[in-house]
Amino acid sequence: MARNNEEQNISDVLKAFVKKNKLEKGLNKVNVKDVWNAQMGPAIAKYTTQIELKGKTLFVALSSSVLREELSYGKSKIIKMMNEELGEELVDKLVLR
Repeated sequence: MARNNEEQNISDVLKAFVKKNKLEKGLNKVNVKDVWNAQMGPAIAKYTTQIELKGKTLFVALSSSVLREELSYGKSKIIKMMNEELGEELVDKLVLR
């Protein structure tokens, strides 16, 4: 039976649990990695060696200097795409290494 006779869906309960236990940062880091791989596709994911979210800066290490150069031209588009897919403004800056 729901508290106060209100029904809650599992999504709301999980969000409340995550917030109460201060787990957002860890989940955001996992979500960013998943979104990067899904949005950039398997070809780019294959050359991605490390993805790390520090604050609002996304650090992405790539094993191909040519790919790194190509992606550097579309940084603002990548940031916008990542934030749209994440549903919030988690990434302000993208650093490709």
